[in-house]
Amino acid sequence: MARAQLKQLKQDALAQRQPVLSMPEGGEWISAARKDAAARLDGMGLPTRRDEYWKYTRPDALTSAEPVAASMDGAAHSPVFDGIEQLKIVFVDGVFNADASDDLALEGVEISRLADAAAADIHWAKDIYGVLETRGQTPVERPLATLNTAYANDGLVIRATGTAAKPIHVMYERTSETSDVILHHVVKVEEGASVTLLETGAAGARGNTVTEVSVADKAAFHHVRSQGRDHNRQLLTHMFAQLGEESTFKSFTLTPQGVMTRNECILELTGDDAIAHVAGALMADGKDVHQDDTIFITHDAVNCESRQVFKKVLSNGATGVFQGKILVKQGAQKTDGYQISQSLLLDEDSQFLAKPELEIYADDVACSHGSTSGAIDDDALYYLRARGVPKRKAQDLLVLAFLAEAVDEIEAEDLREAILTRIRIWLDLEDDL
Repeated sequence: MARAQLKQLKQDALAQRQPVLSMPEGGEWISAARKDAAARLDGMGLPTRRDEYWKYTRPDALTSAEPVAASMDGAAHSPVFDGIEQLKIVFVDGVFNADASDDLALEGVEISRLADAAAADIHWAKDIYGVLETRGQTPVERPLATLNTAYANDGLVIRATGTAAKPIHVMYERTSETSDVILHHVVKVEEGASVTLLETGAAGARGNTVTEVSVADKAAFHHVRSQGRDHNRQLLTHMFAQLGEESTFKSFTLTPQGVMTRNECILELTGDDAIAHVAGALMADGKDVHQDDTIFITHDAVNCESRQVFKKVLSNGATGVFQGKILVKQGAQKTDGYQISQSLLLDEDSQFLAKPELEIYADDVACSHGSTSGAIDDDALYYLRARGVPKRKAQDLLVLAFLAEAVDEIEAEDLREAILTRIRIWLDLEDDL
């Protein structure tokens, strides 16, 4: 297709979506950021199925004027991190619920709503809000993230000044079949500080969430997310992060079900000796299930490490997508970049679409990527069945073992065990283990 035709399709998609959007009011700093994003969006348009970057995932549900109605079946979710000390923050259909949330005071961390921070004419978030999202537009445009920056009316603004006393747990709930939610979070981890962010549930019937994370020198950011079994939701998330010297960024996402889910993570390692790990596990059952993980990690410093570990279990015609890229810039010597994406296909109708990439402009690096698809190992299945394990349970045990490599990327033992327990429950294994 000619470039001019594709640009026109993008502009047509934007013309369809834009009339129902309203830019929130705010102070000088955020108004400038929102207007800049709106201007950038006008130049980009919105993605269409003809975009190379959306080759495997149709963006129609995310660009339509109104969300596709999503029934409430499976929308309610039981707590994943019960028993773990935490600070709970609840959003219902994209609206902050103060009554269901804990007090936002937490030792080592300052937390406020984006809506409150936006009312100020000057705020520290000015240096991050829309800034990291803008940096993440090169070399690939991500217009739905830009749309979020322009039109998000709430979210969280978090600044870690020390070691957070406990994890911050953002709980998303929905009560509407047509909630159309745009949330934007900003996280700043000061030098030497550390914080853990937990997320559970789906923001709305259609959700567009952006999280921008600035990790300073010797700081650490940990993120664990479970997107819930809200089957009919359409969900898009972006996480943009910039890492300083000797900093750590680790993120894990568990995605069970969902007719359309796309999680993007765009990381920039700009300080020497930085570490970035991104991992995900998918359990998808049904021909209408489509889940996409799209990762872009840029190494722009010396002696940095990155890992991408993604495992997807697909059955009954489900589709899983992985697009992962490691870009090593000139001068980023001694880079250690690792990427693995694997799928377990439980039937012949399911499919796994993978596009792993390496782009390297330095000569002293150790980078690798691999992608495989396969069925349940017959020998392993036979071994379990020969010892009296019923076929369904044996298969589920092998699924659990397959996903465990990705779950192992979670550093905190209690959080790792909480995710494994949730998977066991979904596999009906919890009573037996």
